[in-house]
Amino acid sequence: MLALRLERDLEAKLAALAKVRGRSKSEVVRDAIVRMIEDEEDLELVEKALRTTRMKKTLRQLRKELGLDR
Repeated sequence: MLALRLERDLEAKLAALAKVRGRSKSEVVRDAIVRMIEDEEDLELVEKALRTTRMKKTLRQLRKELGLDR
């Protein structure tokens, strides 16, 4: 369980969004938190891959192979 205090304008926006979506405010907030956590996990995987992956070819070699350099 989580208690959360929101500014009035943010509370109003949340209520309006929940109404438009036909969901409760709790469901909208929960979905937003799940998406944010998943995005952060995906970002961490990408950053880890970038740290551990090394380029095997130079940009010049790739451009030549793809026919981008004449």
